[in-house]
Amino acid sequence: MTGTRGYGYTDTLDAEHYTKAIRADIHGGLTSTPKSTAPTWFYDARGSELFEEITQLPEYPLWRAELGLLRLHARDVAARTAARSLVELGSGSSTKTKLIIEALGPTGLNYVPVDVSADALHQASAQLVQDYPGIRLHALRTDFTAPLVLPELPEDGPRLIAFLGSTLGNFRRPARGPFLRGLRDIMRPGDFLLIGADLVKDEQEMIAAYDDTQGVTAEFNKNLLCVLNRELNADFDLDVFDHVAVWNSRESHIEMRLRSRAEQLVKIRELDLAVHFERGEEWITERSAKFTTEGLAEEIIGAGLRTQELWADSDAGFALILATAE
Repeated sequence: MTGTRGYGYTDTLDAEHYTKAIRADIHGGLTSTPKSTAPTWFYDARGSELFEEITQLPEYPLWRAELGLLRLHARDVAARTAARSLVELGSGSSTKTKLIIEALGPTGLNYVPVDVSADALHQASAQLVQDYPGIRLHALRTDFTAPLVLPELPEDGPRLIAFLGSTLGNFRRPARGPFLRGLRDIMRPGDFLLIGADLVKDEQEMIAAYDDTQGVTAEFNKNLLCVLNRELNADFDLDVFDHVAVWNSRESHIEMRLRSRAEQLVKIRELDLAVHFERGEEWITERSAKFTTEGLAEEIIGAGLRTQELWADSDAGFALILATAE
């Protein structure tokens, strides 16, 4: 644990965490059938810039819909929870969280941003302590998909755990239950969980959100190849892959894929691995689940949580759900 730049900081990850994780996921994912890897590796500096561009695209309403719901209901969340500690999983830039911070009252509020990126945590935390001098901020660098251990927080009120951006949708259904139950296990009586979730919409509308006319999402998807070329000394040729977005109705998620335009053999030297692609073979690079309000409520119940409030934007197809432990 260290203090830096006016806030506390705990790093639970060893220096080799990123290297070990990318090696394991890429090796396992590209030797499986079908080929499938985690979306984590999109987010180098360029990937993060591209994602910020995606959030502003007309075809991608998710970011704006959640922001709109938070503007409408942040005060409702504050009134319902009276939380004096706010924990945000996958905090990133903490842009939307400012609405919750201001509704709860920043002076004396304990805020714990949780992210795997040290750079994102330092940048956002430095800005927040400047914007809200009275806030008590303790950044936590960890992999929140593993069992989560929070820094010690004062017991001067309920805690609110926020999991925004429909990041829950990056978990496949079999993994969502254990993840939600893990959050349930660290919640004390009176604590709350706030989840943002993208809802099922018209199929073409959902596909367009992941395959925009300007090609920004395609560049974002192909940026994964740049990351692997750099980090794992691979020789992916970006021009031999096409970006594809597909709605998987059986599992209720959008899949982003890279489709090989030709039969090819790609060398990943750091893994001592040669990966064969057939012409037309598709590699799943991201799965993004879409929910119904009924299905989301059932998953909340299945994790031992109880829904207190559900706010939905039926036009944009997004929901916020506020739950407590049973």
